[in-house]
Amino acid sequence: EVQLVESGGGLVQAGGSLRLSCVGSGFAFHEYGTAWFRQAPGKERERVSCINSRDGATFYTDSVEGRFTISSDNAENTTTTYLQMNSLEPEDTAIYYCAVVYLLGADCRDPTIREFDAWGQGTQVTVSS
Repeated sequence: EVQLVESGGGLVQAGGSLRLSCVGSGFAFHEYGTAWFRQAPGKERERVSCINSRDGATFYTDSVEGRFTISSDNAENTTTTYLQMNSLEPEDTAIYYCAVVYLLGADCRDPTIREFDAWGQGTQVTVSS
């Protein structure tokens, strides 16, 4: 069973930076995608970025393209996925979740939210104006 633990959220002024971390363990397969989602009050959860373990390919939603960078480091039994967030805007305020989905040849952009296999507990990011 995959377990995900996020950290790195906090309060930052507009224009500032934060780096989120997601430590994953217990993967049953070697091919998976790790995504960062976010959910602001009153809004639907949206996929912000994701990365494929197979080839390192990445995806960004339009609103964060050029400001956020996703990356991952693989250790023997864990994978840590980072989301470097620069030039933060008040609109980036949300709870950020990392999630994992087994891909079996697909791309991390393809699965729907419901198809993700494991979720972290979430970390709050607040950007003040």
